[in-house]
Amino acid sequence: MRLRQRGAGVQQSWQSTHALLLLPVVLIVVITVVDIRSPESIHLGPALVIAPALTPSFAGPRTTAFVGALALAAQTLIAFLHGGITTSNHIVQLVTLAVLSVMCVVYSAVRDRRQAQLAQVRTVAEAAQHVLMWPLPEHIGPLRIASLYLAAEDEAQIGGDLYAATRCDGSVRVLIGDVRGKGLPAIGEAALLLGAFRESAHRHVALADLAAGLDQSISRYATELETEEEAGERFATALLVEIPDQDPVTLMTSCGHPPPLLLSPGHAVTVPSLHPSPPLGVHGATDHTLDVFSFEPADTLLLYTDGVVEARDARGRFYPLAERVARWTDDSPEALMHHVRRDLLAHVGGRLDDDAALIALYRTPVDRRRHHHLHGREGARLLTHDS
Repeated sequence: MRLRQRGAGVQQSWQSTHALLLLPVVLIVVITVVDIRSPESIHLGPALVIAPALTPSFAGPRTTAFVGALALAAQTLIAFLHGGITTSNHIVQLVTLAVLSVMCVVYSAVRDRRQAQLAQVRTVAEAAQHVLMWPLPEHIGPLRIASLYLAAEDEAQIGGDLYAATRCDGSVRVLIGDVRGKGLPAIGEAALLLGAFRESAHRHVALADLAAGLDQSISRYATELETEEEAGERFATALLVEIPDQDPVTLMTSCGHPPPLLLSPGHAVTVPSLHPSPPLGVHGATDHTLDVFSFEPADTLLLYTDGVVEARDARGRFYPLAERVARWTDDSPEALMHHVRRDLLAHVGGRLDDDAALIALYRTPVDRRRHHHLHGREGARLLTHDS
């Protein structure tokens, strides 16, 4: 299917290029005919340079060379019919047109080469970024998940913000974090935190112990790699959430990270009580408070980084996330991310100054009739076994 779609796209691009090629060709024909029919005192030949100058905007160097040659042929015909090719005026026009056509061809070749290099870099970067931050599953345990990542740096799909989710002993553990810095320079520290979470999430029974383990990893990394000028500058904020499959009581611990938003049907938005500890990597930060709140079926838990709420519009006003998402509490996680993306980019005028990441976790409702039916069948099976 993807190959078929790609082939259709290539064919459409080919057809579009050939349709646009008619523009410089028709322009050459029109200028030539008008110049030939005009008095010898009127010279339209210099306008032929417009054709090869337009061509690089939609075609490559070969097509540009063809159009340039066609323009030279038209200029030669005009010169032959208006006073001869050997006149000084026509010689200057031919040489000028030839030089400008060659420059257009060179420009087109350089542009195509840079575009090919950029496409290769994008391909490698996308592969590396997907290896670093695995796409979140659409369904995990009792949750439906949708995520949104907006990198501040051009051509980047990931920067200093990060998120991950994993299954662990009948629950789902979710991490969202923000390392110091933004864009591509922050990827190394983001990779360290993600790797530490994936390795430690299954080892630590208590969520606070997991936070302490991540703190140790970041502190060890900072000690080994930071320079004297960067002392104390390598740190990361993080929010860890543990969502049991069967129990609405949800655990979370924050390391300097903003609190989540709890979206309930009927446009209700609440902020669970949070007692954050210092960010990961800040030396001496050992105590991690565990906070508890109720995450009921049909609710949506929205995790985000500070790049979202600190995004400013032209007047310097912060993005009011809680106020905006109250409109979409009844939407699916995917629709919610779509609305937030469009609204956030409109707020900042299309470009963010910092990386921004969001995760929407929707707790699927439990079919109570099916739940009781299964428990009834299980009880009957146990009674039969006991008898």
